[in-house]
This record gives sequence, C-alpha cells and structure tokens, in this order.
Amino acid sequence: MLSFLNIKKDYRLGTQVVKALGGVDGEILSGEMVALCGPSGSGKSTLLNILGMLDMNYQGNVFIDGKPFPRKASEATAIRRNSLGFVFQRFNLIPVMTAIENVAYPLTLNKLSAKTKKEKAEQILIKVGLEDFLDYRPERLSGGQQQRVAIARALVHQPRLVIADEPTASLDSHSANTIIQIMKTLGHEMGTTFVIATHDSRMASQCDRYINLIDGLISSEEIKWNA
Repeated sequence: MLSFLNIKKDYRLGTQVVKALGGVDGEILSGEMVALCGPSGSGKSTLLNILGMLDMNYQGNVFIDGKPFPRKASEATAIRRNSLGFVFQRFNLIPVMTAIENVAYPLTLNKLSAKTKKEKAEQILIKVGLEDFLDYRPERLSGGQQQRVAIARALVHQPRLVIADEPTASLDSHSANTIIQIMKTLGHEMGTTFVIATHDSRMASQCDRYINLIDGLISSEEIKWNA
C-alpha cells in the first residue's frame, strides 16, 4: 500500500547541514498499524511528515498503491483530502465546534448534504464510544475523549492511510490504552493503514510491527524506551 525508497532529508541551520534522514527504505501493507520509534532527533517525525505529504522537499521516492507521491502542492492537497487522515498529540479540535461538528468538518469539501455529513460523523463517533457526547464542545471533554474525537475526525471520510504523531503522549495510562485499542480495532475493521510516530512503549507494543530509527537510519537494534 505504501512504500518508500532511499528517502533522504537535510535541514540547514545557518551554515550547518543537519542530516535528518540518511536514505531509508520500507514497505507498509494495507491495514497495518506500524509504529515509527526512536529517540528525539532520530528522524521519525521527518519521515512521518513525508509519508503524510506534509513535506515534499526530500530526496528519494514514496509510492501509494504503486503510484509515486506528487511533488505539486495542489495534487498533494487533493490526495490528503481524499485518502489521508491525521491525528495529533494536541488533538487540534476547533474549540467553538461540538464533537459532531468537529468530526463532520473534513466532509465540507466532499459535496455531501448536511444530513449525510451529520450521519457519517455520528456513526464514527459511536464507533469510538462517544455517542453520549455528540453535542459537547472540546472544553467539556477529557483529554482521552478529545483524542477519540480526533480519531473519529481522521476516519470519517474512510481514508486509506492515517498519520498519527504521538497520539498517546499527553494521556494517562487508562486513556492511552483506550486510544490504542480504538485505533487498532477500527484500523483493522476499516482496512485503514496507521503509521504512528511514538515514544510510548504501550503504543508500539500493540502495533503490528515497528520501524526503529536511529540517527536518520533504520536500525535493527532493540529499542531503549528510556532514551
């Protein structure tokens, strides 16, 4: 479903060149839940941004369903809107919108009726266990509940791929475990691929497999979770 070949990325800090990725290869199958792991500065967020078409300034090639990633912003935007979903550490919900309005928001560009958008948003919120909180604004929800709204928002348009950046980092253990199980269950049920950057051993251990990055390269070393 997703493959990347010899991905390289450098950053320039003044006169210094920092190598974020030194030529990484990989393949992720449809419906897999894969963790990108590694210490801070290992390159996992850089790779995540490239796989999510948020960063198109890199060397190498990325393919989705055998087709190369676009390098034009307009083409990437269309694919992100239709085929990708995003989950962030800080939820990124719109404060003035209710849970169901936040989830329905990505559907505004899909030319659906207001009734259909509401129905789709309600259905996915039920799947993440928030049927009693449809009309709650983010300020009335716990951190775990807000992240469930964010997951529902990412999945409402049935994307092929969801990119998640540290989705459990700001949550307590109970909320984190709930989020992990929701992502795993819905990913497998809907055939959605999840690629997740994480420092969280709870998250990585529940994924189908992990990719360990160290100093911008894929490593076979055992992960040191306290790094």
